[in-house]
Amino acid sequence: MFKKLVTSLLAVLLISGGSVMAASKKDSKGWDKVFPKSEKVDVKKVSFKNRFGIELVGDLYTPKTYKKGEKLAAIAVSGPFGAVKEQSSGLYAQIMAERGFITLAFDPSYTGESKGEPRYVASPDINTEDFQAAVDFLSVQDNIDPDKIGIIGICGWGGHALNTASIDTRIKATVTSTMYNMSRVNHKGYFDQMTEDELYALKQELNAQRIKDFKSGKYELVGGVVDPLPADAPQFVKDYYAYYKTPRGYHKRSLNSNTGWNKTSALSFINTPELTFTKEIRSAVLMIHGEKAHSCYFSKDAYIDMVQGEGSKYKDNKEIMIIPGASHVDLYDNVDVIPFDKIEQFFKTYLK
Repeated sequence: MFKKLVTSLLAVLLISGGSVMAASKKDSKGWDKVFPKSEKVDVKKVSFKNRFGIELVGDLYTPKTYKKGEKLAAIAVSGPFGAVKEQSSGLYAQIMAERGFITLAFDPSYTGESKGEPRYVASPDINTEDFQAAVDFLSVQDNIDPDKIGIIGICGWGGHALNTASIDTRIKATVTSTMYNMSRVNHKGYFDQMTEDELYALKQELNAQRIKDFKSGKYELVGGVVDPLPADAPQFVKDYYAYYKTPRGYHKRSLNSNTGWNKTSALSFINTPELTFTKEIRSAVLMIHGEKAHSCYFSKDAYIDMVQGEGSKYKDNKEIMIIPGASHVDLYDNVDVIPFDKIEQFFKTYLK
């Protein structure tokens, strides 16, 4: 059963990570994040539209040390794939705001509080555009220096972040954390184990699903984190469950915590290879991954291609950091493992 889960590209669309930080409940003041509220930052809800006309909703975090008239460096944050801004991306945004940056954690198109119909759709093109729209928004804020903008992408959004950095010259620095190459894993399966015939059968299944959806007038959802958890589940699936299905990380708007993605979203990733042009990224990139993560090969291979692949020119400002002993999910909310000092140093070096 779980060999099929691990090698299935559909499972990748539907499952993202978790880790080991206690979550807070919604308090009397309306705090609805899965992490405790910091007293060092101010947070407000914002909205903006992407190039496709979809309204995105985010949380803007500003350090309370901000002085009127200053123009600070800013960071847009999203991910994990299938999560919402009240989960890992919000945690990253809040901590980086504590360290002096204005940060924006946002919900991707079709998910969370962001708009877009039908719900729960993913696409490399649209999600790359979401990051660019976040940069648009940050660039016109009076308290932000538009020449000092970076992005952080977590899990599947790490791949989207690299994709965005390869097209958007306004981005001066990019951090990926526990990155997934969603196109690769959907086209080839985990560890590139999907055969050509298996891929073709999957295409047949997904295109047959399109007909079913068209006839029914609604889109079938697939996945979310498996529940109940089978005893023979791989450790990384157990880790996902421990985050998305428990009070530590559960959120009512999270696709992974609940009913999952539009099933046919997989087709976009199968046919649209992300990371094709990462060798063209001239701005700085820091890739972070856990040594024991089942997904670590995504970051290692992407880094090698970026700095050693044919035609690579922009190598000096690229770096990969492998965290000893860390798993994929350790980089979601385990603040004792996530190298925030390194991330802060990186952004202060390149957003100046």
